[in-house]
Amino acid sequence: MSGDVERLGKALAAEHAAVFAYGLIGARTSGTLRTKAARAFDAHRARRDQLRTLITARGGRPAEAEASYSLPLVPSTPADAVRLAVQIETGMTAAYLELVAADDAALRKYAALAMQEAVARSYALRPAVGTAFPGMPGAASPAPSPASPPASPSTPTGG
Repeated sequence: MSGDVERLGKALAAEHAAVFAYGLIGARTSGTLRTKAARAFDAHRARRDQLRTLITARGGRPAEAEASYSLPLVPSTPADAVRLAVQIETGMTAAYLELVAADDAALRKYAALAMQEAVARSYALRPAVGTAFPGMPGAASPAPSPASPPASPSTPTGG
């Protein structure tokens, strides 16, 4: 099970960094974005605490958080804050991906749910984009108005 403890430790390290980053995001945003950041902060703290318990229960010693973390960017605009949050959630998905290979089926389920939450948070933060599923047609073009004459083919006539 030491492999599982190591995988849990990697997920814990990522959660520590996420808590730090969302604290910064929350301090630099307002309104709806700040509310979403606060919810994400709370969710990552809860996961962090659960991971600490899981590591301890398996005989491991959970790592403490660093005093500070190097972030890919320090948000100065709402768009920067969203970009950072999406990067964090993408990183969380990657951190839990390794835990999906755990020996313990309960840990695999835990990791899958954590990944699902991270992806859902990531997409909830992004601006809505109306793209079609791969292989599906895009948005239909508007139909010509009935008052408009039909376009005439430009086929040469005569012969």
